[in-house]
Amino acid sequence: MIQKSRVIIVTCTLLIGLCPSIVESGSPPQRERSVIWRNPGDVRRLDLASGPGGRAGAPAPPFKFINEDKGGTNPKIEVRDARGVVWGVKWGEEVNSEVFASRLVWAVGYYVEPTYFVRSGRILGVTKLDRAKKYVGSDGSFTEARFEQKDKSIQTLSDKDSWRYDRNPFVGTKELNGLKIMIMLVSNWDSKDQEQAGKGSNTKILIVPTRAATERRYIVSDWGGSMGKWGGFFKREKWDCGGYQGQSDDFVKGVKNGLVQWGYSGQHTDAIRDNIPVAHVQWLMGYLGKLTSTQIRAALRASGASPTEETCFEQAIRMRISSLWNLR
Repeated sequence: MIQKSRVIIVTCTLLIGLCPSIVESGSPPQRERSVIWRNPGDVRRLDLASGPGGRAGAPAPPFKFINEDKGGTNPKIEVRDARGVVWGVKWGEEVNSEVFASRLVWAVGYYVEPTYFVRSGRILGVTKLDRAKKYVGSDGSFTEARFEQKDKSIQTLSDKDSWRYDRNPFVGTKELNGLKIMIMLVSNWDSKDQEQAGKGSNTKILIVPTRAATERRYIVSDWGGSMGKWGGFFKREKWDCGGYQGQSDDFVKGVKNGLVQWGYSGQHTDAIRDNIPVAHVQWLMGYLGKLTSTQIRAALRASGASPTEETCFEQAIRMRISSLWNLR
């Protein structure tokens, strides 16, 4: 009995020394971990028409007006759908590109906010619109909108507390470099990060509670500046297949000292395209290379692409993916 008591005392002492919060609160502390990628599994089985929110997660009419969001460069409002889910609704030239690019990025394992293209609908109770009145009729009717889910259980840190491409816990990893490759693959030139927080950072950190731990998810939050030409202010475009296809030959320029040379340019050119080894391209292709043309076309249709755009973009994306395969 004496020996057993001694063991119990020692064990409890160790627990108190190692886990003081257990003693104080009576429950284990919540772990926190930083993540930028998760294994998507067999990408050939993913539903790119529905994206990360799935078919069941799509916006459910009727939609009720909450308020107008006057931030950013495109008109936006918030609505609540029939299931009580809050959505950020956006119009303008980024609608198609944001929905499609985010689906492609999600398919290879990166975190994105669930988005859907809604071809038409009606918003009840709309009042006193400013910029959005160009896209919403007096009866609340609208066409061609992007709906982005607003999950109130997820905290989004401010722009000044976001992250930089060259300063984060994942610098030099294949996971971060894979994200950079995806930025270049879709020609997302609007690559502002925490360094440009005053202009609105397009990198974000989401605080997401899960069963295992609280996750700090490092994401690119805006994919609207995609699927056109990359480049400077007077050259770059969005959702323009002619421009996108025209730069596909320049997507991969070659390899020098084991590092891939890229044609991309954007608002953070060097921090995105420099120092990516061939091995990291090969790792990403283990996922990206398995996407089928059927999946890519489904994602394009779900993003509002016309039949002509669907064919053009699918061919251009395949051309760029082939350039990555050739680096193996």
